[in-house]
Amino acid sequence: MKKYPWWKAIMDYGLSFVAICILLPILLIILIVASADTGFPGIFMQKRIGREGRIFTIYKFQTYHSKNATKSKIGLWLRKTKLDELPQLFNVLKGDMSLVGPRPDIPGYYDRLQGADRKILELKPGLTSDAGIEFRNEEEILNMQENPLKYNDEILFPQKIKMNLMYYHHLSFKKDAQILLRTFSVLNK
Repeated sequence: MKKYPWWKAIMDYGLSFVAICILLPILLIILIVASADTGFPGIFMQKRIGREGRIFTIYKFQTYHSKNATKSKIGLWLRKTKLDELPQLFNVLKGDMSLVGPRPDIPGYYDRLQGADRKILELKPGLTSDAGIEFRNEEEILNMQENPLKYNDEILFPQKIKMNLMYYHHLSFKKDAQILLRTFSVLNK
């Protein structure tokens, strides 16, 4: 198992703590709006695969109506702007996630990797990654496919594995800083 770099832990805990402190008023407003729009509690929780294949609960702002499971208009905006993912800062603070690392997936994907591909499980899942930036509009890509599940399993997921392994083999403070900067530049578009 690859040792978790000390600089990464400092960056994760330090930046997520500062971000939560600064963004707390915005987080509370979004929580209230999401709760009013989609139903209480306004937080979506789901099991995801974490480091070493352990399951953890990821937090997001709820974007679907709780009664009829359709996306809300506010939810669509939250997803488009990626604001629905801000509660994952608490996942970083808890130690379940990192700021930069492979995006966490539902059971049935990363936990089933074989051979050298399992090295990805030595990394904490992240809020952002090269693959996350590249496929930030994944939902739209999949919606255009005749068979979205097949396309994900045969095209997207293998590309994500390749990109995440590149990250694993080139893990550095500089690389993390570059990915964070690219993430902010993409969000501003």
